[in-house]
Amino acid sequence: MSYFRAFLNSPVGPKTTHFWGPMANWGFVISGVMDSQKPPDAISGNMTSVLCVYSLLCMRFAWMVRPRNYLLLACHASNESVQLYQLSRWLKHQRYLSQKEESVSS
Repeated sequence: MSYFRAFLNSPVGPKTTHFWGPMANWGFVISGVMDSQKPPDAISGNMTSVLCVYSLLCMRFAWMVRPRNYLLLACHASNESVQLYQLSRWLKHQRYLSQKEESVSS
């Protein structure tokens, strides 16, 4: 019980935004995982790139802020992985489309 009380009252516990902010950000990760089932032509390259940069910046923030927010760091590291996977799918699809256009025009 003392462990739970210590967690409840900690600087990154559920009484703070250091806890609820990362919990809300897991929605980005869940959304990205669900989008991995969609066809690659539905991926926005611009938005996926922005989400990659956003997650990198937030990972740095989570590492530099005191007290360190490991929950936020884990959330954005997961989002970075998912978004990089989505970006790789989009790039492969774009390369496929350009090769297909070259073969049609030849």
